[in-house]
Amino acid sequence: MHYDIFNGDADGLCALIQLRLAKPLVATLITGIKRDIQLLKKITAGEGDSLTVLDISLDKNSDALQQFLTAGATVFYADHHQADHCPTHKNLTALIDTDANTCTSLIVNKYLNGQYPLWAIVAAFGDNLYAAAETLASSLGLNHDARQQLKKLGLYINYNAYGGCIEDLHFKPEYLYEIMRHYSSPLTLIDANAVIFNQLEQGYQQDLAKALAIKTEYENEKVAVYILDDAVWARRVNGVFANNLANQHPDKAHAIITYTQADDYQVSVRAPLNNKINADILCAAFPTGGGRKGAAGINHLAKNQLSVFIEEFSSIYTDI
Repeated sequence: MHYDIFNGDADGLCALIQLRLAKPLVATLITGIKRDIQLLKKITAGEGDSLTVLDISLDKNSDALQQFLTAGATVFYADHHQADHCPTHKNLTALIDTDANTCTSLIVNKYLNGQYPLWAIVAAFGDNLYAAAETLASSLGLNHDARQQLKKLGLYINYNAYGGCIEDLHFKPEYLYEIMRHYSSPLTLIDANAVIFNQLEQGYQQDLAKALAIKTEYENEKVAVYILDDAVWARRVNGVFANNLANQHPDKAHAIITYTQADDYQVSVRAPLNNKINADILCAAFPTGGGRKGAAGINHLAKNQLSVFIEEFSSIYTDI
């Protein structure tokens, strides 16, 4: 059996679309919300099984990965998150690049020698890698209107992945994948699926407007912390709100705090766009934390640790 295992955000979706357009394969889909990253725990694999794993931290899945490899499964793994414990094994192909200016879809685009670059552009925009997206778009000679359409699609698909549970989302990631995978060009997808595109656009704009009305919990010249309402819209918008603030204030670090159904906090951190460092280090210092240099998060932060987090967050970016 083959499993396609992927993050439910724009990067994971677009990476898999590129691979399956280039290499069609019947597969069982394993995915989830943006923060549901320990996806290898959802299956058991061994001799005769194969896995494609995209855009989830190898470090967070290293035990299951090693177990599957030892049992005889073959694995193709592409990602841009922390990977300090990547095994060496004859059954593992690992394309890992933790550079702050790349994402899994850009890694896959390079692996496929640029067969479906428009999907990589969508993912890069969705992952807030605007410079990388624009560079690739320029190399293809895309006009302004096409770039804007790809940018919006990336933003909206990424927005759709955030939430405390699947029920918070507008569409399940696997549902979007089953629609998107039939289009070699995301521009054609947009034209053919206006209802879905418009629903995501409307939801994105409404939720973002609510977030923009929230006052900062803590702020200085280098950092800003926001605590959003305990509501579905807040859990949906926290990531794209963080990206929006990062783009508006590229010399400032931002942390967005949302309430979880476990009576604690979820945290989204964005390093300054002009200095993409330390988000992964900061978040990894807390249980359930991790991510990338420029963008990271904590899935469950105890309420009595909020002041500790804010102090560490302020310190790590005020001193740089």
